[in-house]
This record gives sequence, structure tokens and C-alpha cells, in this order.
Amino acid sequence: MKYEISGDSLPVLKIQLTKGESIRCQSGGMSWMDNEIEMKTEFGGVGKMLGRMISRESMALNEYTAKKDGEIAFSSTFPGSIIAVPLTGGQSIIVQKSAFLAMYGSIETSVFFQKKVGSVFFGGEGFIMQQFSGEGMVFLEVDGSAHEYEIAAGDQKILDTGHLVMMDASCSMDIQRVKGVKNMLFGGEGLFNTVVTGPGKILVQSMPASATAMMLYSLMPHPSSS
Repeated sequence: MKYEISGDSLPVLKIQLTKGESIRCQSGGMSWMDNEIEMKTEFGGVGKMLGRMISRESMALNEYTAKKDGEIAFSSTFPGSIIAVPLTGGQSIIVQKSAFLAMYGSIETSVFFQKKVGSVFFGGEGFIMQQFSGEGMVFLEVDGSAHEYEIAAGDQKILDTGHLVMMDASCSMDIQRVKGVKNMLFGGEGLFNTVVTGPGKILVQSMPASATAMMLYSLMPHPSSS
């Protein structure tokens, strides 16, 4: 499997599949493909189907298999980046549910529930995330530009909610209240931050779609109430 990511701020993932190779994505994720490639929809059992429903993803995954050598493409749904994350040795990553684009290889997916109470009520990344484990490649869609950090054991990275895209399963996530009443009321950073503790790698995004939507909404003219 060979791939190319092009298109600047509106990127497209183009994958060259050789005969017999397959790639999986969410239903409706394919943008275009050669006629040498065949689609099959799979549910993966009731448990996995319900898990995807809980995480607000499509119930089914589409598997595309090359009958002959051919190309398939997946487009970003928001201005940003597409990042390829290799998994080796049974490695696991935790991913924001809206970030998954496609995957290749022997990779298992499951629902990941945040254990910290604060994450349930105040975590912009969501109480429910996705976990990917195995051998292969996971392609992630990132809002804005992507930035990668390696966090040492015991160290922490503090993020405005919504900016975390992915973390190694060895990391842990919690929600921390902004300290100081003045900071909370007038600092403009909201009431809570996302705190990720190492060891492990994290991927963050510069322009969460939710934050962009709120900013655009604030600029729209609104009719005055009578």
C-alpha cells in the first residue's frame, strides 16, 4: 500500500492499493476510486456496531478491496491536515471520535470511555472516544494544523478543550478547572482545560471545528428580540 496526502489546507488522502489489498473507513468516507476497487459494508458484530453508535459514528465500516491495482481517495471534511499514524507491536492509540478517516492493516477498533468524572461533564474531547490497536496505519483528520508532542512520564500538557486529537493509550486525560476567579471570568479561556499526563505521544490541532463554528456564529448578524 502506497499513499499520498496532497491539497494543502483542504487535503486529500490518495491510496494506491495493489491487487488483494484492502482499506477500511466510515460509511460514506470514500471520495473517489478506480473501478478496479470493490466495496463491502461490514458491521463487525452487534457489540462493535453498538459501540460505534454510542460514539456517534456510523454503524458500519466500508472495506474497499482492489481486484486489480487501483487508487482510492478520501477527502478532508474541514480545512486542516491528514496525518498517518503507524501502529506496531500491538500499540494502541486513543482518538477523538470525529478524527478517524481510514485504516489499513490488522487493526481492531473499540469504544474508549473516559474514567475521570471531570472528563464526562466538561471534556471538550468527549467522554467517549475511539481506540485503535494492532499492526498497520490509521489516518486521522485534523482541524487546522497538526502538532505532535512526546510527554515524559509524570509530565503534563495543558490544552484548551477541543484541541486534543490523539494520545497513546499509555497517557491519561483529565479535566482541570482554571485557577483563580479573575482568570475564570475574564481570561477568555473558559472554565476548564484538558490535562494529558505522560508517558506517551499526543497529537493536537490548532483550529477545532467546534471553536471555529462558535467564532463564526458570534460574527453573524442576529435579529434583535422584540
